[in-house]
Amino acid sequence: MNADASLGRVGSPAPIRELASRRWDVVVVGAGHNGLTTAAYLARAGQRVLVLEARSRIGGACTLTEPWPGYRVSPCAYLAGLLHPLVLDELGLWERGLRWIPAEGGLFVPFEDGSSVQLWEDEARLEAELRAFAPGDLAGYRELSALIRRTVDALRPPDERDVWLGRAPSREELAERVGHDPDALGLLFEWSQAQLLERYLDDPRLRSALLGQGVIGTNATPFDAGTASIHLHHSSGRMDPARPGVWGFIEGGMGTVSFLLHDVAVDAGAVVAAGVPVAAIEPRSGVVLDDGTTINAPTIVVGADPQVAARLLGDAADADWRRRVERVPTRGCTVKVTLGLSAPPRFRARPDSDGHHTAQINTPLTEQQWREGFAAAERGELPQLLWTEDYLQTAYDPSIAPAGKHLLSVFAQYVPYELVGGWDARRTEVADLAVRSIARFCDGFEASIEHVDVLGPPDIEREVGLTGGHIFQGECLPEHMWDRRLAARTPMPGVFLCGAGTYPGGSVMAVNGRNAAMEILADRR
Repeated sequence: MNADASLGRVGSPAPIRELASRRWDVVVVGAGHNGLTTAAYLARAGQRVLVLEARSRIGGACTLTEPWPGYRVSPCAYLAGLLHPLVLDELGLWERGLRWIPAEGGLFVPFEDGSSVQLWEDEARLEAELRAFAPGDLAGYRELSALIRRTVDALRPPDERDVWLGRAPSREELAERVGHDPDALGLLFEWSQAQLLERYLDDPRLRSALLGQGVIGTNATPFDAGTASIHLHHSSGRMDPARPGVWGFIEGGMGTVSFLLHDVAVDAGAVVAAGVPVAAIEPRSGVVLDDGTTINAPTIVVGADPQVAARLLGDAADADWRRRVERVPTRGCTVKVTLGLSAPPRFRARPDSDGHHTAQINTPLTEQQWREGFAAAERGELPQLLWTEDYLQTAYDPSIAPAGKHLLSVFAQYVPYELVGGWDARRTEVADLAVRSIARFCDGFEASIEHVDVLGPPDIEREVGLTGGHIFQGECLPEHMWDRRLAARTPMPGVFLCGAGTYPGGSVMAVNGRNAAMEILADRR
């Protein structure tokens, strides 16, 4: 069936007893976008593949819902920038109608003093903006951009040398790739986001505008070592060959990616069954379902996060591998707030312009607010203000909301996983905090809000299945990346991982799933 037509509620194509009676080469546990990617590659290679999803809807964190009539909401993943072009080409997603719309507006940030800056994707518009806003930083911004560009070009050339393909390189191999450039190595492994910005920029507002890019989904402040690497990771996309690092919208919503991957896998012969929870994994044997049914297969691939994999393996998990899994922090610090609006937000800094509606909008914090907000979340409390990253989805894709209505995705931090008083009791308070963090720069924003949906870390854990509500299946700071991130191949015979907790890291990338499939097919050959 076409997964998009049912917003990912594909059900099971056959009774469980019948599925258990068939011969399978591979069972994939979890129908997130990486699990579906693995299934598609393996099915195309002639493997008999069964995908089992515990929830009623496929896609994991990359899915679609309709919480209010006429709205197609991307509840967790809301933007695409790191999807691997090779996967899109090899699996034919462009031919199946995938449409990616780059966010040409770049980054828009308003400030408390009434000024604002928009860092456009278009180079001429960007330079004109900087000449007016912070002319003394134009050269420094060029140098900062050049450092990121040359590091990405060294690591991710648009061919088979791309280090995201296959197994993780060592630290020394990465150093060789970047020519032992000390600045590139600082960016990769050492610098805080604040250090990175201080090296190249003088204007405190411009630095403030970019601080949040170093902590996206990360339990750290922009002043902590290694956070510059988060900025690099999110600038490493190759969806636009001419402009690495550009992010954009998927027409119809992010779940379209997973739904198309489902259709590719099913058309290749894979079977996808939703609403079928797995209770245990038995290496080289198969899986046991919640109802006690055993489904046999010599190879098991886990798209769920590594902590879930360890739990399903139980005593069959290798002790050293389990310790590696347990060392990865998985406590989420982000909240996703989706707002249905009667009108776009009107920012006081640019009341007569709507160009910023095509941008990623950030509401900045001072250094003190960053530090105090992080400390508050660590205590289980809410900060006074949230850093928010906001996208007006309907500026590019009006099809996802009723005529004349708008959809704003708000990604914010820091919030605690364990909130004093409990999330159920304080969810409205969290929504109000997110709205207040944006409304301080706007006129009439609160009055335009017609619908609100809030997903805190415990909600993400419960509804999506991500342990701790961590959107990347574990921290992506340098100590948990590259050769220190979990590999697709595990020490347990016939057991593989394919989710965001594996190399090369988190976000909607799909290459994790491809890497797992290539490991399995190498064994077959």
